[in-house]
Amino acid sequence: MYSLLRPLLFTLPGELAHELTLAGLRAGGGALLPAVPDEPVELMGLRFRNPVGLAAGLDKNGDCVAGLARLGFGFIEVGTVTPRPQPGNPRPRMFRMPRVQALINRMGFNNKGVDHLVRAVEHSGFDGVLGVNIGKNRDTPLEQAVDDYVYGLERVHGVASYVVVNISSPNTPGLRGLQHGRALDDLLAELRKRQSRLDQAAGRCVPLLIKIAPDNEAQELARMATAFLEHGVNGVIVGNTTVSRTGVEGLRHADETGGLSGAPLRPLADQALATMAAELNGRLPLIGVGGINSGEDAARKRRLGADLVQVYTGLIYQGPALVRASVRAWSREDAS
Repeated sequence: MYSLLRPLLFTLPGELAHELTLAGLRAGGGALLPAVPDEPVELMGLRFRNPVGLAAGLDKNGDCVAGLARLGFGFIEVGTVTPRPQPGNPRPRMFRMPRVQALINRMGFNNKGVDHLVRAVEHSGFDGVLGVNIGKNRDTPLEQAVDDYVYGLERVHGVASYVVVNISSPNTPGLRGLQHGRALDDLLAELRKRQSRLDQAAGRCVPLLIKIAPDNEAQELARMATAFLEHGVNGVIVGNTTVSRTGVEGLRHADETGGLSGAPLRPLADQALATMAAELNGRLPLIGVGGINSGEDAARKRRLGADLVQVYTGLIYQGPALVRASVRAWSREDAS
């Protein structure tokens, strides 16, 4: 069915197609899809129906959680959400590159604000594993970014199965600087302190994960791994979109600013995952993201050290069948 629908969607601007897809999901789309087999994973005190999740970015506001659940994901991540609503960058800001199954976006954390997301999730009826991805507002000075992340954590703690701290988007100026040095230490220390208080008050643990960029060099990844272990975060997501244009040189839209995702991202994301896995050596859970366009791509991330995977751009090109194919390939990998 998606193979018939995709050519129609691709005649539309990328963001409009995105919005129409979400509207279809809210209206009940996906109800007739083949069932995705269960392949339970126990991780971070949570039970995931299967190891293939939806990455943040598709449903920034938590408006389509129930519809997305019908696609068979083992878990869903919503956001990135900021404390206050913001429009994001001017349109156009999303560009498809079908020849290489890639996407460039410079959305800029466009969302309706954390209060809207919390209400939407509360009314969604979803009872699976739900991650909430939090960020800072664009106009919040970098030196005050910790305040935005703490506020986001406090607001979503009650509705999230786990919380992701996004410090790796290339579309918010200066944000990636939070991945390094004193800025990272200060952010992690404050968030872990607040997480502990919230967990104690709620009587449950809500894991705190950090999402990092695939563009980091090996030495930078090593230093980050040390910080993650020292501060006791609960997991790491590798990675986000890339500012590299390797694999898309000369193609239409290749010179657009923003983050590149899809098939050309795969080698870089896989290398970053392998490096982080070696540095952590099994001491923290890893979620692999970037360039999953087939079941084999998901299985490769398993071999490189991922405990779970997430898809987004591959879903745009392959459709919901990618979820089923990835779960099956993961299962074969586990059995081998």
